[in-house]
Amino acid sequence: MLFNSYIFLFLFLPITLLGFHLIGKQGRHRVAIAWLVGSSLFFYGWWNPAYLSLLLFSIIFNYSVGISISNIFDGNLSKKAILITGIIVNLSLLGYFKYANFFIDNLNTLADTHIILREVILPLGISFFTFQQITYLVDAYNKKTKEYNFLHYCLFVTFFPQLIAGPIVHHREMLPQFTRDVIYRLRSKHLAVGITIFTLGLFKKVVLADGISV
Repeated sequence: MLFNSYIFLFLFLPITLLGFHLIGKQGRHRVAIAWLVGSSLFFYGWWNPAYLSLLLFSIIFNYSVGISISNIFDGNLSKKAILITGIIVNLSLLGYFKYANFFIDNLNTLADTHIILREVILPLGISFFTFQQITYLVDAYNKKTKEYNFLHYCLFVTFFPQLIAGPIVHHREMLPQFTRDVIYRLRSKHLAVGITIFTLGLFKKVVLADGISV
């Protein structure tokens, strides 16, 4: 689902915003966050539902590693070992999906082998959500994470406006916003500013960026 597609502009985005507003104004903040998480997973799964399992595994794994790091005292060698292990697992998954085909093709050429690997499709946004979660692990190691709500962490990773194209944001920058009451009320002035920014971004994408790339 592209940001400039009709289904995103006229169905997904309005329904997601309306649902979040209606739930949030009732004071049901956890449900509103869950609505955004579900919407973001639907947005990601629209491209290829099979890779939802990879995204969910990445979220659960990194959240668990981050909690483990945060619960260990400074100076404990196991704290650094857990961090290094978490980073290695993340980079290994990323490396497999990005470079497995390239590695096998070159190995077959150089060694005259005939290894057959089923074509590995690069999951959408894997670089962004992988490195974003690595920054979370590093923040946890440096004691810069102060909130460990799993639902909030899920939204931190899956939030659809930045899931597939970034930017990479820090855990400590984004999560405090989820506890502010003001974000759960859709005010007309905020909506007007948001529509203006979105329209400018859409113009740059469709008219400028796409036009230059042709």
